[in-house]
Amino acid sequence: MLIIFDFDGVLADSEMLANSVLAEVVTELGVPTTPDDAVRQYMGKRLPEVIDAVVATVGHALPADFPASFQERTLNRFRSELCIMEGARAYIEAFEHVPRCIASSSSPDRLALCLDVLKLTDLFGERVYSAAAVARGKPHPDIFLYAAARMQAEPGDCIVIEDSEGGVRAAVAAGMKVIALLAGSHIRAGHAARLSAAGAHYVARTFPEAEKITRTLLQ
Repeated sequence: MLIIFDFDGVLADSEMLANSVLAEVVTELGVPTTPDDAVRQYMGKRLPEVIDAVVATVGHALPADFPASFQERTLNRFRSELCIMEGARAYIEAFEHVPRCIASSSSPDRLALCLDVLKLTDLFGERVYSAAAVARGKPHPDIFLYAAARMQAEPGDCIVIEDSEGGVRAAVAAGMKVIALLAGSHIRAGHAARLSAAGAHYVARTFPEAEKITRTLLQ
């Protein structure tokens, strides 16, 4: 078996931080946007997809330095405020004998910084895979199939922990078992129903709940 973690909103309680920065940026570009607006519109997308969506929202081209400046603002916020998801480290330690990796829509640089901030780098090593390495981002299955192949695991032997609709759809399309995790500060009413509708096989509101489900799947 292989446990595949999404990163933002699963291991890192980062979605509200990142989307707060994005909301500030889009508001500065002339379209008032709240963090919750940003979560609904942009969560789970790769950076190029976020930029395309922002262009569509504001209705005009963005400054040439927008990708770099937005990324740096986000990383600065992470350096000072990012927290590990409650229960994440205990979950990892509970299954330290099971192969694990990360499959995320975030860029390699962002993942590396966040793992360092959260002191998780040693727990994953080189087993961190970014959707920047594949042709299509979530909800397509590419990143999960890529991660499974790199880890030499069959898709049917993979457990994916995800928090977004796109991520759930991607993992289901890859033929993997999906635990929808609702532990993040970005979770709002109705999120569980949306992830179930997207195909999640199980729903866990906390990492201890996810641990119980995982133990059953590993039997």
